[in-house]
Amino acid sequence: MPGIDESLLEAMRLPGARGASLVDWISGLALGAVGEAPGGDWEATAAETAELGRHVAESGSLAAGGAADPGKEPPVEDMIATTADAYHLLRFVSTPFDSTVFLHLWLDRHDGNLALARIRLAEMADRLVLG
Repeated sequence: MPGIDESLLEAMRLPGARGASLVDWISGLALGAVGEAPGGDWEATAAETAELGRHVAESGSLAAGGAADPGKEPPVEDMIATTADAYHLLRFVSTPFDSTVFLHLWLDRHDGNLALARIRLAEMADRLVLG
């Protein structure tokens, strides 16, 4: 079972991958990052995506009838944001405890395959070992 570094390096092997990180959406910190950062700064990117991820996760929890129970699947699986030249894929990681992390993949829109990236990022999130 791969840890953070191995998972991020695996994400970077996806066609069109420009950068990948694991972000805690409560603190806004990058727990690990590889490759380029959108805007050139992983810490700023982590803080910005954490705010977005937190909003989506909390909205999903409310729609599901309350806060997510520890050990349950996150209410939101993934989120995709598109720009003219890139995709940003956020995959929420399910853990035995109350998980507050997601994988963020920055994918070149012209060289990447969004469908393949979603499948592989889901597999990585399922195998990821935290702690």
